[in-house]
Amino acid sequence: MQQDSTTPQPTPRQSIVVIGNFDGVHQGHVNLLAEAQAQAPGLPLVVVTFWPHPQSIIRPGTEPPLLTNLPDRIELLRAAGAAEVRVLPFTRDVMGWSPAEFVDRTLMPLHPAVVCVGANFTFGKKAAGTVETLRELGEGRFQVHEVHLSEVHDAATCSTLVREALSHGEVSEAAVHLGRPFRYSGVVVMGHQRGRELGFPTANLPVERGHAAPGDGVYAGWLTVDGEAERMPASISVGTNPTFDDVPDVVVEAYVLDRDDLNLYGRTVHVDFVERLRGNVKFEGLESLIAQIGADVERTREVLGLSSS
Repeated sequence: MQQDSTTPQPTPRQSIVVIGNFDGVHQGHVNLLAEAQAQAPGLPLVVVTFWPHPQSIIRPGTEPPLLTNLPDRIELLRAAGAAEVRVLPFTRDVMGWSPAEFVDRTLMPLHPAVVCVGANFTFGKKAAGTVETLRELGEGRFQVHEVHLSEVHDAATCSTLVREALSHGEVSEAAVHLGRPFRYSGVVVMGHQRGRELGFPTANLPVERGHAAPGDGVYAGWLTVDGEAERMPASISVGTNPTFDDVPDVVVEAYVLDRDDLNLYGRTVHVDFVERLRGNVKFEGLESLIAQIGADVERTREVLGLSSS
């Protein structure tokens, strides 16, 4: 049936739109989403994020290591209150949009009543657009709400700060700003089976290029198999294993305490880092290595508040 052209058309429902890169979805990002929702509690909250990291297109090779992969970022944004997450593929074409083009092509189709951004937000070709530019372009179309950076311990929470803490092995400091332990996710691959021979079988996760991981060292934390609820205590090593010379790339190796019955090869697991125990050391013999791993396991129990086996 042909619709009468005079029939009133339904007005698209408005939304609150939040824009940002949101790598890590740290406490500052969570606060931004909460403050955005408070501007109009009855409207759906739509988050616009970019993939890949814009810097990888603007100046390839200078992009920072990512704190989260895209699926984890989307999941965290939804957990923080997003009704919908729109991923804008960042290309050279998008990089060349003027601020006005960015607003017309990215924001207006979402029918924003309010657009919320962080105080340091820039957009458009050569980052020419600022929060003030956004206000000018939105005049008569949408309101702009600017949210200032969150602070923890007198330090402004940002993804750069979290990366810096991780690079020094300061996972507890990173957790303060993230609002949760730092998580590294990946598919378990076959290693040299050395951990099993030593009595401490590990799940091995190669650290992918372009992704952040804690600095070399040994940590206490948890391992969760994707899709399963059980969180298992783990002693975790990050690095190239200096005792042996055949591990050229950085690997996250997680030994689940008191478990030698797990078959995790080919499965996606999540490793959450709670506290750094020590730096990596080159051991002269297997006996001293095994003794140290045993001590690391006991220290892991203490950190995680578990009783000794």
